[in-house]
Amino acid sequence: METARPRPALGGTGGQDGVDVVIVGGGYTGLSAAQRFVERGLRPLIVEANGIGWGASGRNGGVVSPKFRFAIPAIARRHGLDVARRMAELGHEAVAAVEEAVRRDGIDDADLTMTGNLRCAHSQSAFDALKAEARTMREDFGDETSRILDRDEVAEETGSADFIGGVLVSHAGLIHPLNYALGLAEGLRGRGVGIWEGAPATSVRQDGSGVVVETPVGTIRANRVLLATNGYSDIAPGTAAIRRSVIPFRSAMVATGPLSEELRARLLRHGRSYSETRRMMRWFRPYRDRLIFGGRGAFGKNDSQAAFGALERAMHRVFPDLRDVPVTHRWSGLVAMTLDAVPQVGRLDDRISFALGYNGAGIAMASLMGRYAADVTLGDRPDLALLGPRKLSNVPFYPLREPAVRLTAGWYQFLDTIGR
Repeated sequence: METARPRPALGGTGGQDGVDVVIVGGGYTGLSAAQRFVERGLRPLIVEANGIGWGASGRNGGVVSPKFRFAIPAIARRHGLDVARRMAELGHEAVAAVEEAVRRDGIDDADLTMTGNLRCAHSQSAFDALKAEARTMREDFGDETSRILDRDEVAEETGSADFIGGVLVSHAGLIHPLNYALGLAEGLRGRGVGIWEGAPATSVRQDGSGVVVETPVGTIRANRVLLATNGYSDIAPGTAAIRRSVIPFRSAMVATGPLSEELRARLLRHGRSYSETRRMMRWFRPYRDRLIFGGRGAFGKNDSQAAFGALERAMHRVFPDLRDVPVTHRWSGLVAMTLDAVPQVGRLDDRISFALGYNGAGIAMASLMGRYAADVTLGDRPDLALLGPRKLSNVPFYPLREPAVRLTAGWYQFLDTIGR
């Protein structure tokens, strides 16, 4: 937020007449869907409970990657090679969607740099899994964007001796996430798309031949509605129908103060994004003269000092040279986890559709799935492999989600500690 562009002049309660579709949620999914609706000759209206980019789209670490939480070889074993191939294609298509949007709307201050993403293995078994995925991509799909790095190469890349190898994916990069969201919104406003900020959907209901969306600042009648609130689907009653389909999981981040020239020359020297393979995954990236370090493990509805402390200890384990560098910023946000670890796109009925559940890899995928969600909203059935179109899959025993998440995370932390 400190380095973001000025917010575009949005808001206002005009423009509800003649709306074809209401999009609930002003993040990457909703913004990308609105662009697709415009391309198809329709008039969308976005309603956002807070401000554009207030949720995950403004809080994330700016990593643009084609990866899913579910590894491609595992998809091939469970669902067949054709499905795995299509999932891999969708990953690259998602990254390309971000590149296209930045070019189209001239979002120069999104600072999109396609420098690649390096996944760093913390154990031999994790390294073996990364190498197997790289071989599948190359040998079965003809994808030459992955390259295996040994221990010394990863140490040279990261400036850390904590890893035994890794895989570098070239079709990936870094972005200023909030500037990207605000730039998308400004582009839509230039095309006449209405965007209401501070307008939570208090009710979404069918009414005769259309749908009515009520907000504190106005009521809109439209032909269709797309629900795109992801991990923040419980902040207004209008999205109650999709709330139980994801498990919100808090992810925390810290940023160091400015690094010396000597440290900048040694740590993350190639300006990529990096992630490790531990189950409670940590990731890191440079931003200007700072290092940002993030990861899973924060619980509850608010920021946690204990989670920030654990994150800083993990950062010092990976980068001992940062022990004397102050941490100047700490923040967190919600990742929307699904039971099958892939996003969900589909329709609740003939007028209400949904897209959500990016499992922590949403910049690229949400930018793509918003576009496909618009097509699904209009009755199309694109080939999205495991992603849809599908019926909404709710989490069983939903009231027990928080203790279940804590128990699972504790087990994962134990396995990470013993190197499994």
